Amino acid sequence: QVQFVESGGGLVQPGGSLRLSCVMSGSSLSLYTMAWHRRTPGKERELVASIGSFGTTGYADYVQGRFTVSRDNAKNTMYLQMNNLQPEDTAVYYCNILSVPRSWGQGTQVTVSS
Repeated sequence: QVQFVESGGGLVQPGGSLRLSCVMSGSSLSLYTMAWHRRTPGKERELVASIGSFGTTGYADYVQGRFTVSRDNAKNTMYLQMNNLQPEDTAVYYCNILSVPRSWGQGTQVTVSS
């Protein structure tokens, strides 16, 4: 069974940075195009960034230039480097396979506030 564990969230001031990690178990990360999503209360989960098996990346307009997605297939881990964080980035961040998501993990809370 494929599972994901997200970590690295926390409380940060506007303009600050965080690095999220996503560890996959039950399969090989190298097989999939992966994605980071986020959700805020009362809103649908939204796509933040994706990364293909060979490293091709894509970003939502609202994070382009501030967030960077990467992967280490040997560690079965994906990362999201988030710079210049803003209050509107406050959300629970999740990772999953982009095309056919499996069960969602617990996510990691990111709070941007002064």
